[in-house]
Amino acid sequence: MRIQLMTDGGADIPERLYGNLDIKVVPLYLHFSDGEYKSDVTLDLAGYHQKVKELKELPRSAAPSPNDFYDAYKEVDPSIPIIMLSLSKELSSTYDNAIIGKTMLLEEEPERKIEIINTKTASCGISLLLHEASVKLNEDYPFEELVKHMRERVEQTTTLFVLKTLENLVLGGRLDKVKGKIAKTLNIKILMRASDEGAIELAEKVRGDKKSIRRFVDQIGEYTKNAEEKIISMTHCNDAERAKQVLSDIRSKYSFKDSYLTDTGPLISTYGGEGALVIAFFKDNIK
Repeated sequence: MRIQLMTDGGADIPERLYGNLDIKVVPLYLHFSDGEYKSDVTLDLAGYHQKVKELKELPRSAAPSPNDFYDAYKEVDPSIPIIMLSLSKELSSTYDNAIIGKTMLLEEEPERKIEIINTKTASCGISLLLHEASVKLNEDYPFEELVKHMRERVEQTTTLFVLKTLENLVLGGRLDKVKGKIAKTLNIKILMRASDEGAIELAEKVRGDKKSIRRFVDQIGEYTKNAEEKIISMTHCNDAERAKQVLSDIRSKYSFKDSYLTDTGPLISTYGGEGALVIAFFKDNIK
């Protein structure tokens, strides 16, 4: 049985994975002072970075509307079940809007099968889950089994972040300017992680870029001792060479069987800033 996978603009999907998957992406909205844009529809990633540079501002992001989800579901053949992997409910109204859009369509077509999964992650965490879904689809998992399996995998997903600069947190009003200046003077770097509920929480403060990257790599071992059968997914904000080096360091230390690497999209780039890195992998004791 064919199953349609869907996600939203909070996912950052590597080209290699995207090319192997039949996946529909419902884009998010970006509000700049010169107007509103749809991510990857009316404004691509290069255009986003150019606009941030030219306007010297960060956009406000907005979740896809319930109507956006309704329209996306409606485009899928009614006989094909849908699994929608949503950006963490703790980070956005995307999940709630996806549920409302589902309810709207089921009122018209009650025979539809649509399952909305709160991934409790973002960016490469969602692409990690999409990879897992693709593996199980190739193993011919039926709809109900795949939904159950993906919900279990959500609970096993570890998502870690390291920020190279705090400028976006200051510019976006999420960090006081004085505190931001002190942190810059002291060369403080921030390590963050997704909580069990899917919120972003501070993990550690580290002085110095090299030390923060070393700690970023080392902490993987606190979540998994058995990487051989796992993959790691990484995204970076506009710093491919740095990301490639860090990923190489990770794979030298841990024997992940495969990896994905791609850019952070506008949502994560807005929060993380230049040089931000995100990684996602499954922690140990998965079934």
